Amino acid sequence: MAKSHGTGAFSRDELAACGDGVVFEAGVLVFHPDHVRVGDDVYVGHDAILKAYYQNELVIGRGSWIGQQAFLHAAGGIAIGERVGIGPGARIITSTHELGPGDGPVMDGALSFGRVVLEDGCDIGVSAVVMPGVTIGRGAQVGAGAVVTKNVGAGEIVAGVPARVIGTR
Repeated sequence: MAKSHGTGAFSRDELAACGDGVVFEAGVLVFHPDHVRVGDDVYVGHDAILKAYYQNELVIGRGSWIGQQAFLHAAGGIAIGERVGIGPGARIITSTHELGPGDGPVMDGALSFGRVVLEDGCDIGVSAVVMPGVTIGRGAQVGAGAVVTKNVGAGEIVAGVPARVIGTR
């Protein structure tokens, strides 16, 4: 029998930390708020989901912007630097199911976790996906709809599925 993860309803005082000038638009859900730290002047758009976990943390640095309907799944931990932009509908994922032998359901495989780091000043485009264990370097830019499966260096511009370097800033 499946059990609920809860409603995602939260109050600021339940967060591990919440800086000054933080805006949570209507419909934002936060799971495991005691594992979420938000710096000053952060914006979180309508219907975004910040899904922390009972282990690891979701840390959002000062002045960062998270677009509407973004989904941040921090089971493996997410560290977002300062002045990071995360576009509407972007997905940041920190766990996957391992594939075991045989023909059993994939979701029955053991979970594998990988921390995601978004360094200061980087930008994640609309509907981009960042996979577990990836670091996006300082000032890097991820194009809209990209699927990032490998680290992105500082100042690199990546796009595509899977994402590849198409330039530098």
